[in-house]
Amino acid sequence: MPHLPPSLSRRTVLGAAAATAALPVLGSTIASAAEATPRKALAGGGDLGPNVIVFDPSTSGIQAKLDEIFKQQESAQFATGRYALLFKPGTYNGLNAQLGFYTSIAGLGLSPDDTTINGDVTVDAGWFNGNATQNFWRSAENLALVPVNGTNRWAVAQAAPFRRMHVRGGLNLAPDGYGWASGGYIADSRIDGSVAPYSQQQWYTRDSSVGGWANAVWNMVFSGVEGAPPQGFPNPPYTTLDTTPVSREKPFLYLDGADYKVFLPEKRTNARGTSWGNGTPRGTSVPLTEFYVAKPGDSASTLNAALTQGLHLLLTPGVYHLDAPIQVNRAGTVVLGLGYATLVPDGGATAVKVADVNGVRLAGFLIDAGTVNSETLLEVGPTGASADHSADPITVQDVFVRIGGAGAGKATTSMVINARHTIVDHTWVWRADHGEGVGWDTNRADYGIVVNGDDVLATGLFVEHFNKYDVQWNGQRGRTIFFQNEKAYDAPNQAAVQNGSIKGFAAYKVADSVTSHEGWGLGSYCYFNVDPTIRQDHGFEAPDNSGVKFHGLLVVSLGGQGQYEHVINGIGAATSGTDTVPSTVVSYP
Repeated sequence: MPHLPPSLSRRTVLGAAAATAALPVLGSTIASAAEATPRKALAGGGDLGPNVIVFDPSTSGIQAKLDEIFKQQESAQFATGRYALLFKPGTYNGLNAQLGFYTSIAGLGLSPDDTTINGDVTVDAGWFNGNATQNFWRSAENLALVPVNGTNRWAVAQAAPFRRMHVRGGLNLAPDGYGWASGGYIADSRIDGSVAPYSQQQWYTRDSSVGGWANAVWNMVFSGVEGAPPQGFPNPPYTTLDTTPVSREKPFLYLDGADYKVFLPEKRTNARGTSWGNGTPRGTSVPLTEFYVAKPGDSASTLNAALTQGLHLLLTPGVYHLDAPIQVNRAGTVVLGLGYATLVPDGGATAVKVADVNGVRLAGFLIDAGTVNSETLLEVGPTGASADHSADPITVQDVFVRIGGAGAGKATTSMVINARHTIVDHTWVWRADHGEGVGWDTNRADYGIVVNGDDVLATGLFVEHFNKYDVQWNGQRGRTIFFQNEKAYDAPNQAAVQNGSIKGFAAYKVADSVTSHEGWGLGSYCYFNVDPTIRQDHGFEAPDNSGVKFHGLLVVSLGGQGQYEHVINGIGAATSGTDTVPSTVVSYP
């Protein structure tokens, strides 16, 4: 399979792309107008806004509209356009929905087979000369596809989920011409034919069914997948778990007759195969009238008033500036984004904080760091959270975090998980390596994800380029199935990444106090293009005890730009040369 040429990073840098203050108190008897006038109750439901475009089989000009949006979004990597393309149940013929940045396509049935496209939902890389390593931030959900030539092309990189899809044919994960590709994630989907990764470097597939799997490059991980290839790491590099320990599929919008509802799939343990394969999926429905349908321009105060009032949040496509956190305090609250709705915390705020309560579901939105440093961008559970959520966990699904790229942004820690039993199901937490506002201190972000809560499960963890630890895991009994990482490209020299006596901060650090932890299919890559002499002692660091276990670890030097001395702790061969060949450890200890 093709590898990167020594002269190129995995992502060639692109050029630049496109607080509410309290009123002064003059005396104890004087209150602000806001205090004197009670807030009017907010209505639930309503219009989904101009950037949610709904089609039915009788709609004229569907292809023209799809083409119009794709033309706008194809290369708009850091622009502000956001779109959700929704298809009512029925059959659609002769469509090719090409998806650009910040574009989501989804069916509005209760099952994927309720909405069939005789055609394709395509992601390719013509905009980037056949290189698919920057095909971020787009998604396909809840559709059945009958590809025109028998195989659908889905050549994506990070933050591009393929969920709840039925492909009545094959699936090609590579761009036309088999250029570089670095995805990706499939969940709750059925591909009747074979999945062909070709040049995809890594991939995670969960709770799905495939007719076959053609090849592997560095790291292919499966959990709960019918038809998955058998365990083979490192040759071939398949890490295969028969089931997923705990999963609960992402909430989704659907139509019940003429009424919009949000379906909340139930939790599954030891899951295998799709959640919808035997008819109507199991779970509960919530009418849209119980959601505040948020629009760009809504303030944190308005969003929090809706939550206090007992409504859930549906974030319609667009960019939301927040001067205070969205505070989720009520058990069972749903915060669901459409079309990559983006939250920007201003003035150093945290974007979202979740209380130590059961069953909160965060799904389908992007957090973009603001120009003033935030201590945290997403906080799941307060410091010291200790409640048992095993029966009804908090889920964080397709919630993506970005620091820099669209402009200078800073955050000390991007995502903090304090609540026990939280499930983080597919995230990409990214300190930008290209775009605007990028530099070692310009978009400073020391830590990607810090896990303090016990019993946390991560399925599909992508965390890249942080100044210190990309993942720091302090909680007990944590589990990760699939991890993809790159160390920060732009480290200026060895001293900048020196961690005491250790060369470099590990990509994935398990605290010395942890006595139980397990991970499957974890990879870390380095590309120190500013100073290729930088050495990284190891990609993974963990206490040496029998309760801390890893399966299928690898480190890769991309084109010889920097090297790893070991894989985990002092174990595993050093990388060397420019051949971009992984160094692997099958099991630890």
